[in-house]
Amino acid sequence: MSDVTTLTPQDTEAELDRLAARYRAAGGLGVQLLTMVGGKAEQLLERLPAPVRAGLEEATERALKLAMRAATSSRAALPDQADWVNTAMSTAMGAAGGLGGLPSALVELPATTTVLLRIIQGVAEENGFDPVSESVQFDCIRVFAAAGPLAADDGADLGFITLRLTLTGGAMQRLIATVAPRLATVLGQKLATQTIPVLGAVAGATTNYVYSGYYREIAHVHFGLRRLAIEADLAPEELAERLARRMRPHLS
Repeated sequence: MSDVTTLTPQDTEAELDRLAARYRAAGGLGVQLLTMVGGKAEQLLERLPAPVRAGLEEATERALKLAMRAATSSRAALPDQADWVNTAMSTAMGAAGGLGGLPSALVELPATTTVLLRIIQGVAEENGFDPVSESVQFDCIRVFAAAGPLAADDGADLGFITLRLTLTGGAMQRLIATVAPRLATVLGQKLATQTIPVLGAVAGATTNYVYSGYYREIAHVHFGLRRLAIEADLAPEELAERLARRMRPHLS
């Protein structure tokens, strides 16, 4: 980022208020739709066959690694799209994945993860960061650490905003291994909705529609805080705590 001007305290407070509003909006995006289509979150994973549940974390870790390579390499050939285009693409992929039940949903999973990651990278660039740089790629994966829209949010997601890991010695692999269990639960819920007889395509489309909006908003919070730390010349940890304080009345 260049031509940075230090914000006034009033500007900083206003921006934190805006980010808090985005965080609340992310948590509310389409949850009623998902619940109506697929049922409660804790019941969804029980629909998956035991072998699929057992291998979900490993499959998610592989999907994240493939998605990072695919999303980053595609940026030279395919520019970032408008929000509605990304949402439409993700929704169509979810419908296609759900059309054939679990087998087609499993095939669709890495592709959807790549689209979500491209959405996150686009938000990073919108906030003035280079999505190809290693540190920004690192942060893009961290956005996936946020619980999915069906999860009960206790505010713990904000802790990942200030997660500290060195960028040397296989840090990306360790980060993916850290994020994979949380994302596995999210993607497991998605897969489960796509196994619903007859309604699999509708459920897949609805789930992808909600998830694309959810991770876009979470990415805006994450990279908005990172940008605000630079513009306000304040520590990211301090800003994350101030944002968390704004969220506590909402979460209680």
